[in-house]
Amino acid sequence: MSAPQWVPDVLGKPFSQLTLPLPVDGEGGPLTATLVRSIPNPVTSLFASLRDVDVLYVHGWSDYFFQTELAHFWTSRGARFFALDLRRYGRSLRPGQQPGYIDTLDDYDADIEAALAAMGHGTAQTDAAGRRRLVLLGHSTGGLTLTLWAARHRGRAAALVLNSPWLELQLGAIGRQALAPLVDIRARLDPRGVQPAVDVGFYTRAQNEIGSLPDAPERATWRPDRGFPTAPGWLAAVLDGHRRIAAGVEVGCPALVLLSARSTPPLTWKESMTSSDSVLVVDDIARAATRIRSLVTVARIDGAIHDVFLSRAEPRAAAYQALDRWIAGYVGHAE
Repeated sequence: MSAPQWVPDVLGKPFSQLTLPLPVDGEGGPLTATLVRSIPNPVTSLFASLRDVDVLYVHGWSDYFFQTELAHFWTSRGARFFALDLRRYGRSLRPGQQPGYIDTLDDYDADIEAALAAMGHGTAQTDAAGRRRLVLLGHSTGGLTLTLWAARHRGRAAALVLNSPWLELQLGAIGRQALAPLVDIRARLDPRGVQPAVDVGFYTRAQNEIGSLPDAPERATWRPDRGFPTAPGWLAAVLDGHRRIAAGVEVGCPALVLLSARSTPPLTWKESMTSSDSVLVVDDIARAATRIRSLVTVARIDGAIHDVFLSRAEPRAAAYQALDRWIAGYVGHAE
């Protein structure tokens, strides 16, 4: 059987995608992940500050990669940009699969390792590509996943950038500790069962008002307005990730955490949801970020929403400016 090949991506040029077969089976047969890439011109990037950097982006819950502006930010500085649609998400979601389901966040090691191998960062790769520096970039649940991965694989990433990472439950540590035993029981009895819906569409409404969502036919399936239905097994996996963060982890590299300056509880629609995080309690996330036990910078962006890079123009520019300053100090070209 021939190896998978890079093919044009739904985002159009300069993006292409690679299907990554995973060494596990799921419902409906084998699972896959999908790697998307945008590679800068090697001539124009010859003297760029990040010419020896590869970026791997991982999306959040009920999401997929579509942030072309974010990719351009990195490639314009010489970095090679890659984004991973995890198993059962976005480009990797197949008919008959339960969207986003996972039993433990550690299972994503297979997805991440497959992506890194395709990028030239596999554990057995020692060529010139393998000596390039790796920057991990995660949003929301993807930020939690990459933080835990970096802690288990210290030394492989040169830097960690977290965009509103889901490092703590919205109920806080006390609420999480009270809820976890009940969720664990349900996860053992009915891991894929249906739970009450918690997303009523306010975050999507905020993004629609801002105009930051793509107008693409695949969005309805890959990023539904009210999110994917959640399951007890998935929630137990996330809570276990929160527990490990609360106990303290060491990611072994400088980390930048980008957050909105404030949150708006998603109880009823408010216009403030277009200029605040209506998904996470950002003060709790800022406190949890101090427990990843490395050189951690927390940047609070006034007017940002949950995905700071999908905010209105002014806070979005502020987020990119904060990222630019940080990478100049901690990621700039290493001779």
